[in-house]
Amino acid sequence: MTTQDEREELPHKLFYKIGEVSSITKLEPYVLRYWETEFSFLRPRKGKSRQRMYQKKDIEMLLEIKRLLYEERFTIEGVRKKLGSKYMDMVREDSEDVADVELRETIDMIRTRLREILYRLKKGGA
Repeated sequence: MTTQDEREELPHKLFYKIGEVSSITKLEPYVLRYWETEFSFLRPRKGKSRQRMYQKKDIEMLLEIKRLLYEERFTIEGVRKKLGSKYMDMVREDSEDVADVELRETIDMIRTRLREILYRLKKGGA
């Protein structure tokens, strides 16, 4: 079901929305949301609009969970034990990268808002 080719064919993006991840993994969005409740190490970031933002490593994790559950016939508890510590280490490493992206997004939003304010001040004062 899940092959190395599927992982290598992922589009090159920083973040993926749940619909894209659903298409890539061939899992329904409700399954992805349910797995978030079952696997503490599966926590995609949420943007300002509260929409889930998955990274490539999250998708790889989902594909591995899918393989273990559907092909290897592991239980959810078995997958938790097998993958828990492995992926918690990966999540810690990635958190700094995501924080940098969020900081840049916040700075861009502030810059845009300041330009709007400056424009209004010039327009009103002229």
